[in-house]
Amino acid sequence: MSKVAIVSDSTATIPLELLNHHTSIYTVPLQVIWKNQIYRDGIDIKSDEFYKRLVVEKEMPTTSQTTPETFKTLYGQLLDEGYDILSIHISSRLSGTLDSAIQAKATFPGANIELIDSETTSMAMGFQVLTAARAASQGASLQECKILAEKCRENSGVYFVVNTLEYLRRGGRIGGAAAFLGSALNLKPILELRNGRIEAVERVRTLGKAVDRLLDLFEAKVNKRTPVRIAALHATTPEDAAVLLERARSRFSTSDVNEAFVSTISPVLGTHVGPGCLGIAFLAGM
Repeated sequence: MSKVAIVSDSTATIPLELLNHHTSIYTVPLQVIWKNQIYRDGIDIKSDEFYKRLVVEKEMPTTSQTTPETFKTLYGQLLDEGYDILSIHISSRLSGTLDSAIQAKATFPGANIELIDSETTSMAMGFQVLTAARAASQGASLQECKILAEKCRENSGVYFVVNTLEYLRRGGRIGGAAAFLGSALNLKPILELRNGRIEAVERVRTLGKAVDRLLDLFEAKVNKRTPVRIAALHATTPEDAAVLLERARSRFSTSDVNEAFVSTISPVLGTHVGPGCLGIAFLAGM
């Protein structure tokens, strides 16, 4: 039986300690472009440095997908090492990264490479990746890992609140949240990744009330499907994310929460959501 490698991208925002534990996960970086300089997400530019610059720089960064050549090189190495490959990536409605993976796969006709559009990003995608990697480590086949990841896709989600929609607007990723443009400045937009797009959910007057509502929406979406895995997401406020995580955990009995941790939003995603973003990603019933 062939061993299975799980390829993902840097927008999965899986914490480093988990990545180090799962040696079958391989991460390709998307790119941040700033003043004509190209930075590999999480490699050439780290979150701390990125957000400090984002607050003070007048010129805003842009982002770019992973290149087909990057995928081709990694796929070739893994195939040479005897791996089958499951490649899981950021929603094709948010990035052309999956298209780059499709182009790279075409250069290896007949190879055991399967591609999945996660239809999301951040840890909603990260849970798909982790679930597939855990199955692979226990000897699951490529098709078994793919079926599990696709099941995770149907049972995962992410809600988040941003300080401003300006970053999403500038980056062209605003999607259904465009309905909230022009709102009063003190209204905090709650957004959801749904069917691969950013969609507007509600507008709430203060950040505190937005976080309260975020928790309510998350609990309702889980809808008593347990066990649940939870990631509290943040751009620049780890302390707030830690509090959010504990509040999310408290909505369930201890035995019903299989996994819970804080995840930092990567520079590529941060380009579009901006400083101060908070969110909850989850996987329910698996």
